[in-house]
Amino acid sequence: MLVAEVLRAGSYISRFSRHACKVARFSSIGCSFISQVKRPQFLDLSSKISSFRCSQSRLVAMATAPANGDSESGPQRNYQVVVAATRDMGIGKDGVLPWKLLGDLKFFKELTLATSDPAKKNAVIMGRKTWESIPVKSRPLPGRLNVILTRSGSFDFATVENVVICGSMKSALELLASTPYCLSIEKVFVIGGGQVLREYLNRPACEAIHLTDIQSSIECDTFIPPIDFSVFQPWYSSFPVVESNIRHSFVTFVRVRKSLAETHESNGKESTEVDTKNDKFETENFSFLPKMIFDRHEEYHYLNLVEDIIRSGAQKNDRTGTGTLSKFGCQMRFNLRKNFPLLTTKRVFWRGVVEELLWFISGSTNAKVLQEKGIHIWDGNASREYLDSVGLAHREEGDLGPVYGFQWRHFGAEYTDMHADYTGKGFDQLMDVIDKIKNNPDDRRIILSAWNPSDLKKMALPPCHMFAQFYVENGELSCQMYQRSADMGLGVPFNIASYSLLTYMIAQVCDLSPGDFVHVIGDAHVYRTHVRALEEQIQKMPKPFPILKINPSKKDIDSFVASDFKLVGYDPHQKIEMKMAI
Repeated sequence: MLVAEVLRAGSYISRFSRHACKVARFSSIGCSFISQVKRPQFLDLSSKISSFRCSQSRLVAMATAPANGDSESGPQRNYQVVVAATRDMGIGKDGVLPWKLLGDLKFFKELTLATSDPAKKNAVIMGRKTWESIPVKSRPLPGRLNVILTRSGSFDFATVENVVICGSMKSALELLASTPYCLSIEKVFVIGGGQVLREYLNRPACEAIHLTDIQSSIECDTFIPPIDFSVFQPWYSSFPVVESNIRHSFVTFVRVRKSLAETHESNGKESTEVDTKNDKFETENFSFLPKMIFDRHEEYHYLNLVEDIIRSGAQKNDRTGTGTLSKFGCQMRFNLRKNFPLLTTKRVFWRGVVEELLWFISGSTNAKVLQEKGIHIWDGNASREYLDSVGLAHREEGDLGPVYGFQWRHFGAEYTDMHADYTGKGFDQLMDVIDKIKNNPDDRRIILSAWNPSDLKKMALPPCHMFAQFYVENGELSCQMYQRSADMGLGVPFNIASYSLLTYMIAQVCDLSPGDFVHVIGDAHVYRTHVRALEEQIQKMPKPFPILKINPSKKDIDSFVASDFKLVGYDPHQKIEMKMAI
């Protein structure tokens, strides 16, 4: 019996030795930490020893690191950068932040403190100068493991908790990938300073960049490289706020590919087509983001509304006889400043969005114009059978009547048929909108309406998206659109993209930048035949919205053609089939 207990104790000593070897290995890669190891407590040699407990509580000494701070390569943690910078990537002046923004400090604290597992904490990596710039009373940053990069041996942290010193970024990332940190640290944030960020901002191990985008002009003497947009795309951007006369917003960029090998250029391909090779993301899952950031993806405005309608919408009958689940009085808001709200949880027919909007702008009411371009979204409402069913038997097949484009460009003109020349007839609302934006931007009557009660019975389908108002502020153009009836499955993804695109186009014509698109819906409904498909869609994880680039030479609203629009970085989930209710 005694021999058996001695053997058990020997096993514990062996395990303790292995732990000591890990400590030595951490030192060998250029990191030092203070650790208070609790020795095994043998309460009773006649009883079975159940566990060995090793708890790291605080730093006690600084180990000797190699001269270069590095050693043999081992597994390394990925990280996310948190930084505030001006438009030219200025981050500091005379060793300190050249701005004082309480909102920025609050965002930084919330971002770096929050964990999904309450038993874990995050790590913040910083250079020595960044550490020294933190007020003494505030360091170490509480609730986080503070990792300080320095090769100086003059630091004495014998009484400081939650601090690790490493000789290099490489050694820090190796340390955090090792036990116990790989188990106790949830996310790793690199927070400065300039030297660290200049080298590591765009490195492959950087998963995301959380940028406080300082939009005001502020003098700086410390700069970092620009974000590499060939590998990073915006995930979320807050609406701009002003504090202390400094306009700024919070933007998160995520890495979508590992290298520069695949770029965003379309290699001469038609811009309304998707270049699947160059737009394909290497990153498929973005759950590495902090939850507070992940949940702010604007596609969730749409997904959450769909889910709410399916879960608690009113059961209603409708003109198609299909039946719907419905909610009344809904709103979604999309930020157009950094990316373009083309849904990613299913593939949206981008070419159809572009061609239909250009068709509206042209004033055409002929569905055959779209059919000839392979766009069939109006076929059902332009068919002989449908026109006959709504009392338009005299109308030629394909003639939709005085619908959207006609009202935009010829409001009040007498409609005859789709072949007539309406040049100079009626009121051109679209040109009036552009004129007011250019010459009277504070006007509260910048309105575009497709709803003309006297023409409704002449239309194959009365307008669903019926009314838009435009607003100018700080050199930006925003649009609010009211939609009386919204098919959440098929129509709304198109409508979001279409009016966002219209806002981009008018903004360019008026020498403005796109601002917000606000989508207000009266009857937001899900057709019963779409429920299963939408339940599938809302389970999918969003991807970054694409970037929209427009031919900058186009300054006339009537001059745009489909090839003037280039979508960059659109890699959605697969198409989800839904049948249109007619």
